Amino acid sequence: MTSAMSVTGRSLRELIDGAGERSLAAAGLACLDRCLPLLGPDLGDLLRPVWAAVARGDGPAWGESLAKARAELDGAAAGAGEGDPGEAVRGMLAAAPAAWAAGDLRAWADACSATALVLHGRHDPAGVPDGLVERCRAGDAEGAGPLLAGELRRQQAVLEAVAHGPTGLRRARELSVEGGRVLRAVVSRRARTA
Repeated sequence: MTSAMSVTGRSLRELIDGAGERSLAAAGLACLDRCLPLLGPDLGDLLRPVWAAVARGDGPAWGESLAKARAELDGAAAGAGEGDPGEAVRGMLAAAPAAWAAGDLRAWADACSATALVLHGRHDPAGVPDGLVERCRAGDAEGAGPLLAGELRRQQAVLEAVAHGPTGLRRARELSVEGGRVLRAVVSRRARTA
């Protein structure tokens, strides 16, 4: 069994279960941010106002910035339909709760976590065998490919960083940018060799 425990010795599922509103909002947003390259290269700043709302811990600004991001994304080209990774990313943004409430944010962060892990795992050579994502989230990463394992580590690091306040939120944003670059490079390489 390859351990998928965080530096604090907790699984991703335990980190999500124990997180507060700001950490949950940042966790879901970070997953979404890292997956944006699946929609195209020109969306890098789409979530900047949402990140600012998370930094302020401002519920009304959170809801407003989500609405603006959705409107902007609606203006972008649509994906190829059901099963298209871009549709899963659009669904992550569409499902973001307008209310700054722990229960709603926890459900959203949990769903974003699973979706991001699946989307990253699809780009690993072995793909995502049945049950692997949930095993990873529970602390057993046996069989995870490099992209899935990297996304798992980033998700854990975001939750742990945000627990430390504003400095941690900056670190969460850095991890999202880094993860987005990794996924963008993989998608670009696949497109060139297809």
